[in-house]
Amino acid sequence: MNELLIIIFTLTSALLVIYHHLGYPLILRVAKRLKPKHPVIARTRHYTPNDDDSKLPTITIMIPAYNEQQWIADKIRNLAVLDYPAKRLKIIIACDGCNDDTEKVATQVSCEAECQHLQIEILAFKKNRGKVAVINEVMQGITSDLVVLSDVSALVSVDALLIAAEHFKDPNIGVLNSHYHLLNPGSTGEAIYWRYQSNIKASEAALGSTLGAHGAFYLFRRSLFQPLAPDTINDDFILPMKIVAAGYRANYENSINALELEKADNTQDHQRRYRIAAGNFQQLLRLKRLLLPSYGGVAFAFISGKALRVLMPFLMIFSLIGSLLLSTEYWLFALSAIIQLFAYLLAGWHLLFRPKTSNRIIEALAYLVGGHAAGLVGTLRYLFGLERGHWKRIKPNASR
Repeated sequence: MNELLIIIFTLTSALLVIYHHLGYPLILRVAKRLKPKHPVIARTRHYTPNDDDSKLPTITIMIPAYNEQQWIADKIRNLAVLDYPAKRLKIIIACDGCNDDTEKVATQVSCEAECQHLQIEILAFKKNRGKVAVINEVMQGITSDLVVLSDVSALVSVDALLIAAEHFKDPNIGVLNSHYHLLNPGSTGEAIYWRYQSNIKASEAALGSTLGAHGAFYLFRRSLFQPLAPDTINDDFILPMKIVAAGYRANYENSINALELEKADNTQDHQRRYRIAAGNFQQLLRLKRLLLPSYGGVAFAFISGKALRVLMPFLMIFSLIGSLLLSTEYWLFALSAIIQLFAYLLAGWHLLFRPKTSNRIIEALAYLVGGHAAGLVGTLRYLFGLERGHWKRIKPNASR
């Protein structure tokens, strides 16, 4: 009886691991192909004011900033070239207790000739309280139709707001996601991973809604905002998914591009992944109603994508241990154990020694396994109360 339970448990764990990594993406791909395409064609403006400008929604771009003196100038200049009527666009840079020159640089650049048309407000909070506290406070004073949340280190395509305005003509759209790019990926594995994530988000929309957003650049209806709990970790997931839970759709637009300038070093990447993993567990608890069948395709995606991601490190461990226990009796489990051990050793070797030249498949495997290892650490950190919803900027290594 004990052996039968081990077999069932091991097979279930292994099948769920395979399903999460291969089966679910395949289902999303099929769903995307089957869904009729309705391309959104933005009204071209070419920086020329016209009578139709008054019909465009008012937009506020909120940029929470903590010690971002390196990127803030590029960000403001990028916003200055967005093709959108200046009278219908406001920019708020919320400096959250910065102890560098972020506020000073932002003030100087906003006075440059090419930026003077912007309605820009720079808020300087004396105390660093965290991104969630900043969002909650700043949102109280925003009255525009749409709100953009955007990272300082991400540049946006010039027609992004015009394209977004076309999407929000549909009253059922509550959130709109952009396409995320890395200017300088930290590794081939990281580049492959983010291309994979972009494809997943585009395909999730075919099931009803994308899950969450990327903080680089996304939009939502101001009227649908619900204040975030102070200890929220993954605000760019919780905020949009609360809107989805209220009955609205989150869409994805491949032609709105957000380009990440900052290259994360290994320390930054690990810390970010620990934090995201802790947030994944938190959001599973706080958005558990999205698991209900009444949410249809959203529930299916939430279970297959997010819930299983939280469980994945544990399922991988259970699958390996079960295979090892059964390997002396069954050749199939012996083969499974060998394959798993080989894959983990190969990934571990790559993560430990980081060879300058390596196979793309090995790099992708290493990044994937490293991500699940970080997921295990992050989940445990949350369970033991070691992860708090407060941002802390990690400086890149000087050798970068």
